[in-house]
Order: sequence, then structure tokens, then C-alpha cells
Amino acid sequence: MRRLIIGSLCAALTALGACGRAAAPARRPEAARAAAPTIPVAPVSAEWLDSVAGHYAAEEHLVGLSVAVAQDGKVTFAQGYGYSSLADKAPVTTQTMFAVGSVTKEFTCTAALMLQDSGKLSMQDPVAKWFPNLTRAADITLIDLGNHVSGYRDYYPLDFVDREMQRPTTPDSVIQEYATRPLDFEPGTRWSYSNTNFDILGRVVEKVSGEAFGDFLARHVFGRVNMPYSRYAPSPGNWMATGYTSFALGAPEPAEPEAAGWDGMAGAIWSTPSDLAAWDLALMEGKLLSPRSYQMLTGARRLSDGRSTGYGCGLSVNDRGNAIVLSHGGAVSGFSALNAFVPATRSAVALLTNQDFGDLGPLASAILRKLIPQMSVPAITGPPPLAAAQAFLAGFQRGQVDRATLGDDFSAYLTPERLAAARRSMAGRITDLAVGGTSERGGMEVADLSFKVGGRPATALMYRTPDGKIQEFLVYRP
Repeated sequence: MRRLIIGSLCAALTALGACGRAAAPARRPEAARAAAPTIPVAPVSAEWLDSVAGHYAAEEHLVGLSVAVAQDGKVTFAQGYGYSSLADKAPVTTQTMFAVGSVTKEFTCTAALMLQDSGKLSMQDPVAKWFPNLTRAADITLIDLGNHVSGYRDYYPLDFVDREMQRPTTPDSVIQEYATRPLDFEPGTRWSYSNTNFDILGRVVEKVSGEAFGDFLARHVFGRVNMPYSRYAPSPGNWMATGYTSFALGAPEPAEPEAAGWDGMAGAIWSTPSDLAAWDLALMEGKLLSPRSYQMLTGARRLSDGRSTGYGCGLSVNDRGNAIVLSHGGAVSGFSALNAFVPATRSAVALLTNQDFGDLGPLASAILRKLIPQMSVPAITGPPPLAAAQAFLAGFQRGQVDRATLGDDFSAYLTPERLAAARRSMAGRITDLAVGGTSERGGMEVADLSFKVGGRPATALMYRTPDGKIQEFLVYRP
């Protein structure tokens, strides 16, 4: 809810490489997607996961951390680190429940889409059907709410519990206060994160189903998916971690939670990483939604001018690189969360911590790199990329290259004049040579290189064919 952790994860992942009216599904959704192929990836060992998670928890001085990873359709790793409470030094276990904050939004959208699948509503219905008094309610649809393109003002944009949030409220009171103001923008023209959208959407679920939101989730989601340690807005009790915060660079201290009614359908679920991983698998396996509704959940919304928001219905959509990653972060007072899954490999990672000052994105990214299929890079005869680059650069600086290691076209390109120019422009000791990664293009291995020449930063792309010959080595200023 508070800090939008989506952004940090999407930034890290960048380096990894209109709907009609709803009707009841004609076939069971699980049958519809059962044939979807899974791309195999090498199994990630429990030892590696334990090492990287434990190291991260220690390096970031986390009070407590809980981690679960699913691979190839099964939860293969679950582990807790640190303390669920500093007062009694109670350890984090796999049953310790944490507030998941805005990860709740995945559930709110799914609940509405489940009602769409049963023919009780359409995500294209206008908000005015249930809340006619809200601003421009006839012009804003339920899917606009889930996509964050409604224009309704966010009731929780700050990163601390302000004075208003110290007083108990109800979702209807929040909606009345924040969704009767003038819109921040014309519906569908901008994306702007707004918790208000999800209080409205959650209340529609209640009105349509005739059930309290927590009861709906318990009956139709938590029980159906087998999520024994998941609750909506629970009263304090056993198995629940204590949340912590820090002011400036001070030590962790117990966090003041939002008063009752503020987290609501936008962020009031408590859960464990194992339960969240089971939830991710249920979504990917079609156990909850029809194919059409699943597409509405996971398809990035386009604005009226054609731009992609990179966000579906309660899910961030990263479709760059080698696989689509669906994720959402969350933070309420004292807690941070991150949940991500990769449909192509039926894998997932869920991270929960009981402090609200920290970034779970780097840890999630490190694990996701292991869960995302990698592009096949051709096998190369000869030295590895680093050694090949070192040898080429040494000759390049002398104005002499071993043409037996070069492709014919590149050898012809490197005329004496070009080599003389390279010798002049690349004077200085080469240091910090590193291979940032390899990929494939045109049947060749492409190595992404970085280094310094006389202290000046430089980058290069080295293309090699399977016979080991360099077909291109071009140096650039970064």
C-alpha cells in the first residue's frame, strides 16, 4: 500500500532479460490451460536459496524474513530467518504470518473476476451500478479500478501513518471521502496508483456476493487453494509477527499500525510465503479463473493514447526479457512484502519481512534469475569470452591483431588505418575488464563487455561464431 515496491522489482528485472460483457465460462478453466507448455529450467538447490536469503537478511539487518520458492509447479523451499518479535526473540517460522500489504490487490481483483466468471457482474460494468454518488461513476468501470486508471484520488500515498489514519474508519467512509472529489485525470488517460480503487472494488464484491470480504476470501480462495495461514484483517493472535519501523537511521522500533478500516480491501491480508506460493500456482494452473478472466488479471492495460501501463488488474506485468514476470509488492506500517511468479516455468518467489524500511527487490531479482528460462547461447570453440576479449584488446592497443582469430569480413574491416586510429584513441592501461553477460544473435555468441582504458570507462560488444572466430568487436563510450 505505502511504498510501491513494484517499481524496484521491475527495475531489477529489466536487466534479466478492450473486453466484452462477461458470461459464464463454457469449460473449466483448469482444463483450458492444462496444456500450456512449461519451459524447463535447472532446479535451484535449497542450499543456494538458503545461502542467498540468509546472507541478504544479515546484510540488510532485517528483523525477520520469510521466504518461499516454487519450481515447476511445486513449493520446493520455505524458510524463516531472524525474529518475529524482538521483545521475546521468537524466531520466524514457516507458519509465522506477516501483513502482505498491497499484495492483497491480487486477491481483490481475482475475487471480482471470479464473480465475473459466475455471471454475477462484468468488469466492464460502471461503478455507478453500485455507487451512483461517486464522481463520474457512470464513466468509470470496475476494470478501470483494478487497472489504476480511474482518476480517483489515492487515500494512502504517504509512507507513514498520518493523523487521519490514527482514527478508525470504514471502507465506505474512505470511499465517500476520497471518491467524491474531482478526478485527478480523465479516466483511462493516465495510470496512477490508488488504494481507493480497491476499496471500491472490494465493496462491490461484498454487495454482489452478499458476503463480507474476509468471508468471501476464506470460502472461495483460502480454503479452495489450501492457504491455512492466510487471513483478512485478523485480530492480533498467535503466529502473527510484530511489525517494526525505523526513523532516520535509528534502530528498529515497534511500528504504529494503521487504525482499523484503513488497510481494507487494498491491503489487509496476512499470510505466509508458502501460502502465497500456493496462490501463485493456483492462478497459473487455472484453478480459480477462466482463461478470459485470467487474461484480464495478467494483461497490461493500455491507455487511451496506446501506451502500456505495465500493470494488469492488481498485478504488475513485466513482459521484457526471456519470460513474463507477474508481481506485486506491498507495505503497511511495520511490514514489507513481495510476490512474483513466472507462468512460463510455473515458478514463484514470495518474500515477507516484518519491517517497513527495506527493499526486497534485489533478493527477489536474484532468485528470479534462476527461475526464468535463459536464451540458448551457441557453444564456442576456443577460450571463454573474457580470455578472448583480453587477447583481442591487447593486440588492438598495439595496432596489431591476430587475423587468424577473426572472421573474414571483420578482418577486412580492420584496415591498417583503423588499427592505427585504435592505437591512438585507446592509449592507457586496460583494467576492470568484465563480461556483463552473453546472449545469442544470428547464431553467434554476443558478449557484453565493460572495462577501463587509462581510467576512462568503455564498453564493447564481441560477436563470435561457433568456430571461435571474432566477427565483431566494437568499442563504445558508455
